[in-house]
Amino acid sequence: MVTNNTVADRLEEFAALLEAQDVEYKPRAYRNAAANVRSHPEPIEELAASGLDAVTAIEGVGEAIGEKIIEYVETGSIEELEAERANLPVDMAALTRVEGVGPKTVGALYEALGIETLDDLEAAAEAGEIQTVSGFGAKTEQNILANIPFARQAGERVLLGNARPVGEDVLAFARGLDGVERAALAGSLRRWRPTIGDVDVLIASDSKAAVTTRLTDWERVESVAESGETKTSLRVADMQVDFRLVDPGEFGSALVYFTGSRDHNIALRNRAIERDRKVNEYGVFAVTEEQRAAQDTRAGTRLAGEDETAVYEALDLPWIPPELRENRGEIAAAGEDSLPDLLEAADLRGDLHAHTDWSDGENTIEEMVTGAAEYGHDYLVISDHAAGPGVFGDSGLEDDEIREQIEEVRAVAADAPIEVLTGIEANVGPDGTVGETDTAVLAELDVVIASPHADLRDDADRTERLIKAMENPAVDVLGHPSGRLLNQRPAMEFDADRLGAAAAENGVALEVNANPHRLDLWGSAVKAAIEAGATIAIDTDAHAPSEFAYQRFGVHTARRGWAEATDVLNTRDIDGLREFLH
Repeated sequence: MVTNNTVADRLEEFAALLEAQDVEYKPRAYRNAAANVRSHPEPIEELAASGLDAVTAIEGVGEAIGEKIIEYVETGSIEELEAERANLPVDMAALTRVEGVGPKTVGALYEALGIETLDDLEAAAEAGEIQTVSGFGAKTEQNILANIPFARQAGERVLLGNARPVGEDVLAFARGLDGVERAALAGSLRRWRPTIGDVDVLIASDSKAAVTTRLTDWERVESVAESGETKTSLRVADMQVDFRLVDPGEFGSALVYFTGSRDHNIALRNRAIERDRKVNEYGVFAVTEEQRAAQDTRAGTRLAGEDETAVYEALDLPWIPPELRENRGEIAAAGEDSLPDLLEAADLRGDLHAHTDWSDGENTIEEMVTGAAEYGHDYLVISDHAAGPGVFGDSGLEDDEIREQIEEVRAVAADAPIEVLTGIEANVGPDGTVGETDTAVLAELDVVIASPHADLRDDADRTERLIKAMENPAVDVLGHPSGRLLNQRPAMEFDADRLGAAAAENGVALEVNANPHRLDLWGSAVKAAIEAGATIAIDTDAHAPSEFAYQRFGVHTARRGWAEATDVLNTRDIDGLREFLH
């Protein structure tokens, strides 16, 4: 199985290898193509089977890149990529996960020290060799050494945005097999955690051996790590997929158990003990002390097991949504019948954060507006980057360009099927200043998003930095507050309670950036912010129309933070949005 994400990974690797060797222009073309392939709604395998014209219909994919995509789909490799790997035999993905190490750094360190792997990098840093290379100093060397553990850990996790589509494909396949009565995703993927270790799928069947055979015979299986009647582990789309096969009468209790989290399950077990009951993956049982102490996991009188809702009811609880199952008060709230009425995807009315080809986006203003309308939005804010640190290339807009774009947005808005607002995304500096744009220009915009992009590991008080930005009267939204890039760059630390209180006081919305590489704010920070009285905005940070589909990742991230529709700014209609902004 060759997925869009797999192809995008290869194109990004191509870009990095070329950049490391100081090739100009091509790296950006490969990265643009990778981003559009990754977010394209149609499976790349089907497009490749249809021919070159179908592949090059993807925005940013020209004939040369399209031919490489087809080559990869058909053969599993790209001859030119293999040649670049031979020229620069490094573990590019692992090395560039180290904060501060980009492709050019990888190239320089390979040339000077022969560094190919994380182990090589760590050994060189510990030996003091990196600082001997021209352009590197002792501080850089220590920063690299300090960030290697994060890079190792990140390599073991997969982004939710990559894993969820694979999980859904696998689930659809499993549900279509003869002998499968019920099937569901489980584990951290079902809880919508931002990164996962593997895909967990639970299957209820009375024909476990036959189902296992059908699973392992699937044409998309790359390898079989384990095969048995109760557990089967396969490699699909470069990911480990673990299948658990259970009796239909125990599907509900197994789904609770294998969804987790571990802490949630422990809290459920403790609640069961208080009620002379036992809960495990096989069911909920009324037990005596003797039965509880017995080795028989099914000892006692079964009260529930087939249905997940019945499992919770047997513990005097309503069903608890998977996103909440982190033992952050959800069991107490359920016991008091005070669980939140969680936000639904259909509640959102628009997107406040989208980029165009005026800065680092791929499409025109009109194309982005059309895409938002087709997605179902009532309104869209065009919020390209202002000039300043942390902006990709030199794509940030100067004051005169912002004024020109305001006129262009208004011209598009005049004939648009949805409401279109003007905006900008400005960088939050280390001292909390907001961008380099004149305040008079900011005042002309409908929405100002302030986002940290650079100096994220500065020693200054990071909470104060963000609070100062929100105290700027021009700011409406604090974008991706931690600046993190999952598996690439750690989050900037801050006090979520203080941040939420400051946002509420200053009338600034805190963003849940739905891009799967960010998911920033995250669940616990959203919960703290809401409890402090803050308003949340769920935005995709879309750089192409296809990325409006990222919205679902933001919705489920906000649900992990107990967000209700009334907590979220862009559940309001356009009049409600304007009221908040002004």
